[in-house]
Amino acid sequence: MAFLPICKKDMEIRGWDSLDFLYISGDAYVDHPSFGHAIITRLLESKGYRVGIIAQPDWRRNDDFMTLGRPNLAVLISSGVIDSMVNHYTASKKPRSNDSYSPGGKAGFRPDRAVIVYANKAREVFKGVPIIIGGLEASLRRFAHYDYWDDKVRRSILLDSKADLLIYGMGEKPILEIASSLANGLSIDRIHNVRGTVFLADSGEFSSIKDNTDNRQSVIVLPSYEEVAESKRKYAEAFIQQYNEQDAITGNVLVQRHGDKYVVQNPPAYPLTEKEMDRIYALPFERTYHPIYEKDGGIPAIKEVEFSITSHRGCYGGCSFCAINFHQGRVIQKRSQASIINEARKLTWLPNFKGYIHDVGGPTANFRNTSCEKQKKYGICKERQCLFPEPCKNLVVDHSEYLELLRKLREIPEIKKVFIRSGIRYDYLMLDKNDEFFEEMCRHHISGQLKVAPEHVVDKVLEKMGKPGRKVYDAFVKKFYEINKKIGKEQYLVPYLISSHPGSDLNAAIELALYLKKIGYTPEQVQDFYPTPGTLSTCMFYTGIDPRTMKKVYVPKTPEEKAMQRAL
Repeated sequence: MAFLPICKKDMEIRGWDSLDFLYISGDAYVDHPSFGHAIITRLLESKGYRVGIIAQPDWRRNDDFMTLGRPNLAVLISSGVIDSMVNHYTASKKPRSNDSYSPGGKAGFRPDRAVIVYANKAREVFKGVPIIIGGLEASLRRFAHYDYWDDKVRRSILLDSKADLLIYGMGEKPILEIASSLANGLSIDRIHNVRGTVFLADSGEFSSIKDNTDNRQSVIVLPSYEEVAESKRKYAEAFIQQYNEQDAITGNVLVQRHGDKYVVQNPPAYPLTEKEMDRIYALPFERTYHPIYEKDGGIPAIKEVEFSITSHRGCYGGCSFCAINFHQGRVIQKRSQASIINEARKLTWLPNFKGYIHDVGGPTANFRNTSCEKQKKYGICKERQCLFPEPCKNLVVDHSEYLELLRKLREIPEIKKVFIRSGIRYDYLMLDKNDEFFEEMCRHHISGQLKVAPEHVVDKVLEKMGKPGRKVYDAFVKKFYEINKKIGKEQYLVPYLISSHPGSDLNAAIELALYLKKIGYTPEQVQDFYPTPGTLSTCMFYTGIDPRTMKKVYVPKTPEEKAMQRAL
């Protein structure tokens, strides 16, 4: 199957005189299932829609946006795999010199706040065509949010982008429902009941929404944009309300007033079933970047994922600095073993496959199944986590199915090695009374080093991070080296650490430094805490309040203290 059209000539080859959907992406065009633009466009194509892609258009001119003509149904817009501001700037707000998602790894191919810029240009060029925004940048900025780069609270991205509709989270189910409605002639301003979407309402529609919710749902009115921009306490209150309503079964309708408009979030889309996931990952992806980038040296980001397999989505780990709760969600959505094995066999057919699968995992590799049986019927628990501050008594701890999958992959003759690089939750691993997975992971699935994320070793900081206490990590380290000694392997742990996280003062930084000195380790990876939209830690950073308790929390903010903590 060929790449989707990127120019008029491609459309002519397919016999198309126009598109149904035009997809504008902030990333270069990579037709691989690790890229959201590839999944959404291939999914629409599989349902018979005519879809074309404009990747990284020059936002200063109209011509690039008009390359494929005016679409019949809608313009779809995403900034790419990551937020464009994170893509452009370091934690110290310095411009980055490269971009792994652009030709040759060079920076400068997309604007700051790409969703807003692209959407406004599309509105100018395609008057009257529905504009739908999605992806990570739109998803995490759907309500009033603290913006680290402006150091202020910004409005919902819906207002600044002037988009008609926002799809948040995993977009497969919402986009197909919206596409069907548009194809059947329904106006975009009447498509306001799709799960996993956010829209703007006036006072009349807001009143109607309050009167017409079903018995399972209620409407929760958050503090307004004006209130959260004025009061940090109100901001924290609004955030924790949003945080607790991101489950498809228990989530309610959320409303936040912005002036005379109302930002309305419908409950999240229902999780994909195993069969639905299998169908998506079986779509005819080219699994590489478009040939037009060869002259520039290709797209560096493909190297990380070219021979990796996504086995599932979602994470119930509950780390405070992670935005997965707001985007993929806490419910694990997995593919079948047969689907994953079929993809592995496809990888062996690729001309540059050397026998190594770089990863089989998801946000957390060893979370292959839902955390408990209860959530399948009643949804994720509000106001408590599965692993933090202590593991829930209902948590199912079992690595057997994941281990069975890895064994089957190892049996494929053309595969020499299967690595786990998407990270494991060592606290979950330590809860498993059966060491079989731990031993086989060390024996077969590590290439000399295992990256783990303790993030810190001081309990008061770990508590703010939503991570287990230091004693859990110490026990894991001890067991890791015991197992490697037992199997006769010399392998090492590479801990990932965060400095200047809310709750970390200089004393905590000194304690971490002394710990590293004691174990004789010089860390390769230390990340200054980076406040990004949609995380609990960012709420703490901005407000100085832990929204879970509404108590004050220490926040290192000055460049001098942040530099000192990093240096330590």
